[in-house]
Amino acid sequence: MLQPGQYLKQRPHFIVEAEIGGGGFGVTFKAKHRDLNFPVVIKTPNSRLQKDANYPKYVKGFRKEGRILAEITQNHHPNIVRIIDFFEEDNLPCLVMDFVKGENLYNLIQAQGILSEQVAIDYIKQIAQALSICHQQGIIHRDAHPGNMILRENSNTVVLIDFGLAGNINSQSINQNGNLAFAPWEQMLETEKLPTLDIYTLAASLFYLVTGDTPISSLARKMTNRDLIPPKELNSRISEKLNHAIIKGLELEPQNRPQTMQEWVGLFPRAGDDEVELKSDVGMDYRKLQNYLKAGNWKEADEQTRRVMLAVAKREKEGYLDTNSIDNFPCADLRTIDQLWVKYSNGKFGFSVQKRIYQSFGGTREYDEIWEKFGDKVGWREGGSWLYYKDITFDIKAPEGHLPVGWALFLEKICLFRSSWSVWSLSRRDL
Repeated sequence: MLQPGQYLKQRPHFIVEAEIGGGGFGVTFKAKHRDLNFPVVIKTPNSRLQKDANYPKYVKGFRKEGRILAEITQNHHPNIVRIIDFFEEDNLPCLVMDFVKGENLYNLIQAQGILSEQVAIDYIKQIAQALSICHQQGIIHRDAHPGNMILRENSNTVVLIDFGLAGNINSQSINQNGNLAFAPWEQMLETEKLPTLDIYTLAASLFYLVTGDTPISSLARKMTNRDLIPPKELNSRISEKLNHAIIKGLELEPQNRPQTMQEWVGLFPRAGDDEVELKSDVGMDYRKLQNYLKAGNWKEADEQTRRVMLAVAKREKEGYLDTNSIDNFPCADLRTIDQLWVKYSNGKFGFSVQKRIYQSFGGTREYDEIWEKFGDKVGWREGGSWLYYKDITFDIKAPEGHLPVGWALFLEKICLFRSSWSVWSLSRRDL
C-alpha cells in the first residue's frame, strides 16, 4: 500500500498526500507533482487481493483495462477521467489519473436539492455516452453512481471517475457489491458483467437526481418482493416519459431492461414531447409568453416575463420585484414561467438554471463576491463591469442562465441590491 508522504521510487516527481477512497477492487490516493505542483489521483489494487489466487489475473486485467481507458481518453474525452501514466512501485501496479476538481453529484443533491428534469437528463446523458464508448471496448464500470460523477468546477460537464478496473476477475477476496443503493441484484453474483448492469446503476442515479431519494434496493425487491416506488410519486413534476425511462432502466431482471445505453437514452423525453401546463394561481394568461419562446423571440419573451411577473405580484406601479414579492410569488406561476423557459431553450435558460448556477457559488444573501461571480458566469458582466439591458444577448448562443434577465435587472441601469436579493430569494424557492 502507498502511504501519505511517500515519494515514489519509479516516479520520484510524485508525492502521495492522502488516501481518498477505497473499495473491493482498488484504493485511490491523491498525490502531487512536486515540480509542477498539480494534483493527480493514483489508483492501486486493494492490498487484500495480493493473497488471492487470482491476483496475477487481476493485475493483468488492471493493466489491460488501464491501457484501454488510456486510449479512450487520449483525446481528452470530456466525460471520462483521463489516464496519464502507469507504472509499478515495488510490484504494486499504479494507475495515474487526472484529479477532477468539483463536487460529486451525490453531495450536490444533498447540499442544494434535486435538479430540474432537463438538467438531470443532460448530466446523465453525458455519462451514458461515456459508458457507451466503454461498453464498446468491453469495459463495464460497475459503480456509476452519483458519488462517482464529478460536476467539474465552473462548468456543466460531468466526469465519470473511479472505474472498478478488472472487476470481471472472479475472486473471493473482492467485494463486488458496489454501492448497494444503486446496484442491480446480479452484481452480487460472480457472473459475466453486461451493459445492463451499468444501465440499472445509471437509472438509479437519475432517480436520485430528480427525487433526492434512492430507489428501493434491487436486493430487497428480489428477496422480499417489494415494489419499486415510481419516481413520479416522489416528484410529481417530472414527465411521464422520464418516469417510464427510469422504471425501465430499473427493471429487476436484466433481460427486461434496455440492452444498450443508446436504447435506454432513446426513452428519454425530447423537446416538444410534453407541453407545459400553463398553470396560474391568479388567472394569468401565459400563452403570449409561450408563443414568444416557441418562436425563439428571446427579447420579447424576456420583456413579457417581466410584465407578467409584475402583474402577478401586483407591482406594476413600482416596476420591480422586491425580496418579499419573490418570496410570496405564487408557486404555480413561478414554475410555469420557469418550465416554459427551460423547455423552449432546451434547458439553457430559466429560473431553475439560474438558481443552480447561483447556488454552485455558495449563493447566500451576502451577495457581493458571489453576485459578481454569478454575473460573470451568466454573461451579465464583461471585463468586470455590469452590462446595460441594451447590451444583453438575446440569442440561444448566450451563456447558460443568461435569460430571463428583465425580471432581475428591470431598469436601464442595473440595481445590484435589488437584483442580488431577487436571485438570493429565488434560490430558496422550490422550482
